[in-house]
Amino acid sequence: MPSISVRRLYQDNQQKLQLSWAGGTGGADNRIQESSERPVLALVGHLNFIHPNRVQVIGAEEYDFLSRLENGSMMKLSLEDLFDTEVAVIVVANDMPVPQLLLDYCDKHNVPLITSPVESPYLMDILRIYLQHALAVSVTKHGVFLDVFEVGVLILGQSGLGKSELALELLTRGHRLVADDAVELHRTAPEKLEGRCPQVLRDFLEVRGVGILNIRKMFGETAVRLTKSLQLIINLIPADDHYMKTVDRLNTLIEYDEILKVKIRKITIPVAVGRNLAVLVEAAVQNFILQQRGIDSTQEFLDRHTAVMKKDNIKNEIDAD
Repeated sequence: MPSISVRRLYQDNQQKLQLSWAGGTGGADNRIQESSERPVLALVGHLNFIHPNRVQVIGAEEYDFLSRLENGSMMKLSLEDLFDTEVAVIVVANDMPVPQLLLDYCDKHNVPLITSPVESPYLMDILRIYLQHALAVSVTKHGVFLDVFEVGVLILGQSGLGKSELALELLTRGHRLVADDAVELHRTAPEKLEGRCPQVLRDFLEVRGVGILNIRKMFGETAVRLTKSLQLIINLIPADDHYMKTVDRLNTLIEYDEILKVKIRKITIPVAVGRNLAVLVEAAVQNFILQQRGIDSTQEFLDRHTAVMKKDNIKNEIDAD
């Protein structure tokens, strides 16, 4: 299960949220991770003694509540209960002063105490989005990931079929590259996969016989993008006479691939001499877009064909009478 340290959360968000370290530095390496009982979006929340969040945020109301507690037994009892749980970090928002007793408990139990001048609702939104991406379950696929007509398309196929050459031609047609060779897919929501490129490979495309190409410098800033949601898989396979005779010409069977328990629409395109793969990919993506809008060309053709057959049958019956 992916996890991150409080130290990394602090470093990655320090500038945006103007974070400052107030205490509990001994817990800098405390881990934050998703669990079956507590999904990512539930890891961050306002101070909660009954169902403690891994990231406890103290806003104005929570601060007033702590202030109303007696300085003696009541306050200590509440904090004892809180620190008996698996709290990873406490954030005091709204630029409020840190209660001394809270600081003492954080130092004692090695729970990082961080402050921020940012209002708590906005701070929690930022941290939830951050954790949603940082803790996303991921897998790496060998292929090329492109943005074609604003659709995230993962092109798969065995080595030597021309995936990179196809990607290069699509780039010359104005589409955009996300990743070549190694595509990192992260499940950022129950039914959403986000494709990213490893830092070392970003902007590069390898084409056999040509070498490594820097797509950003060749085609400009708009030719690449850092991330894109995966919506369609195009699987390239070698075509032979036997396969071409058995292929479903109407494509009535809808295929899916399951990646990280997310079902993704898949289209198989045979690769043969004389086939313009770039045109075929563009046509497949445009047809996918129409299907997403409820326009099914195959079903429309079958309905029209059925109507014509019914009309002919009725005519034949009349002629027979």
